[in-house]
Amino acid sequence: MTPEAESRRRPRGAVRDGLVAAGLELARAGGPEAVVLREATRIVGVVPNAAYRHFADRDELLAAVCAAAIARLADRMAEGMAAVPGGYGDPAAAGARLRAVGTAYFAFAEQEPGLFATAFALPQQHAYARAGDGDDGTPLGRLRAALDELVTAGVLAPARRPGLEYPIWSAVHGTAVLTGQGPLRELPAADRRLLEERTLLAVGELLRS
Repeated sequence: MTPEAESRRRPRGAVRDGLVAAGLELARAGGPEAVVLREATRIVGVVPNAAYRHFADRDELLAAVCAAAIARLADRMAEGMAAVPGGYGDPAAAGARLRAVGTAYFAFAEQEPGLFATAFALPQQHAYARAGDGDDGTPLGRLRAALDELVTAGVLAPARRPGLEYPIWSAVHGTAVLTGQGPLRELPAADRRLLEERTLLAVGELLRS
């Protein structure tokens, strides 16, 4: 059976999902520049023309892979929050969940540098960053949810809550980029951990200032 005939036998959406999954693997190995339609079709085992039934061009595939990488990062952050013991609104637990958000962000950036770079390769994929409330399933949504819990727990004054996610995100993301792909990428692991810890401590000070 030819690859084209085989692709017709697959369930609806299977080829598209397969191409996105292949794109994720390419991104994991080489970042956003490695996401190429022809290579993705080779991995999936379909003829190149089959990809154009699902994506108009390479940019559309990259956008889908970018969205998937963003979701992977958000999932990692949610897992970190869920691992913190303590009920919702408990002050100590709320503080630990905010810390878990940052720790998970750093870990993803270090362990999945290709996916991390891909997640932020297309600014238009981050329209959610300009507006929104609560946890919408995005990385920023996870941070917003952690800050909202701090308000509920009485740790953060309600008047200080609006927009606080942006300086915090900037601090954590900036450190992740500096140590992952930027001028601090050659830092020894121990120094990187120290810088991440200082960033999280600075975030704590931002909550109290």
